[in-house]
Amino acid sequence: MPSALPDGEPVPDDGALPASALAGSAARPLGFYVHVPYCATRCGYCDFNTYTAGELRGSGGVLASRDNYADTLIDEIRLARKVLGDDPRAVETVFVGGGTPTLLPAADLVRILGAIRDEFGLADGAEVTTEANPDSVDPAYLAALRAGGYNRVSFGMQSARQHVLQILDRTHTPGRPEACVAEARAEGFEHVNLDLIYGTPGESDDDWRASLDAVLGAGPDHVSAYALIVEEGTQLARRIRRGEIPMTDDDVHADRYLMADSVLSSAGFHWYEVSNWATSQAARCLHNELYWRGADWWGAGPGAHSHVGGVRWWNVKHPGAYASRLAAGSSPGAGRELLSAEDRRVERVLLELRLLEGCPLSLLKPAGLAASRRALEDGLLDPVPYEEGRAVLTLRGRLLADAVVRDLVD
Repeated sequence: MPSALPDGEPVPDDGALPASALAGSAARPLGFYVHVPYCATRCGYCDFNTYTAGELRGSGGVLASRDNYADTLIDEIRLARKVLGDDPRAVETVFVGGGTPTLLPAADLVRILGAIRDEFGLADGAEVTTEANPDSVDPAYLAALRAGGYNRVSFGMQSARQHVLQILDRTHTPGRPEACVAEARAEGFEHVNLDLIYGTPGESDDDWRASLDAVLGAGPDHVSAYALIVEEGTQLARRIRRGEIPMTDDDVHADRYLMADSVLSSAGFHWYEVSNWATSQAARCLHNELYWRGADWWGAGPGAHSHVGGVRWWNVKHPGAYASRLAAGSSPGAGRELLSAEDRRVERVLLELRLLEGCPLSLLKPAGLAASRRALEDGLLDPVPYEEGRAVLTLRGRLLADAVVRDLVD
């Protein structure tokens, strides 16, 4: 089952934010995340807040239906306008994720974007992304999205090999993601991402190389590659526990990461976050950069998280409960927390250290600064930006990023 939400403090019924959260907001970027929690089937490795039709049947009634889900989301977008009041900011990024957003009709995704545009306005050159499963779109669907204002699409490829896709319970066939890239390009999408997962049980070095070669052949301008994480409570975790398939291996993960970085770098991609590569500055995912740099975003949908001016909150998880709250005119917020200055410092180190630009050494306390000098001596931080006052991971440092971060936040 999907992971639990934190407790936090109650969210006011009207969703109101403390005045401190809105102070100085005009100087911060504003983005929108829209969560679509529906999936045709549940992938064995997934612990996201998603639901199949069978899981929703009888547990949420008509309120949980995806048929009227766009209308419910639009209600939350209008609530966001009320909560943010006369905030003058236009939205700079919109990211529709899931779940499988493209299980909704393209017209619904366009209506959702239209509501954000109507309530807030979109900044010039705003990045508007939707995730898509390769087997849930066709050229007509992509054409409708592009005409409706979407300019970036992210396809969940994961692997080019059928036996790896089967372990992950992915339903598309090898070759379909590459075809999707071509279709998206033909319909006018300038920016296209392919997501990959490495370290799946049963995946060989040759399998991983084949996936990387397939990506390069498809011609996206952005690639995300993530190590498989076995989350408790998932079908994959149960299969490993029963001994049906082997546990993933950290050494294998490291080798696969090095292979990915070498292959992608040789093909003109540049890493800008530990798990993300782009062919140019313009090809970077601006929405994710907004997260990594601690800007403001409103997360709409069941279980979605938001952050505005040091206040973070999260919505109730179940689509039925989410819709019921909004139908009653109430905020769907389940809880929130007010981040202290120390909380925000720690988060900046955690997130910015993963970026190409790194994090300022001025963020570090004495113990963290001492740890950074040890990391420099161990070849985990780049000496050139370090002399300029920034901690930037080397390639070896990226392999050990989590450990380096743990030391530097002290």
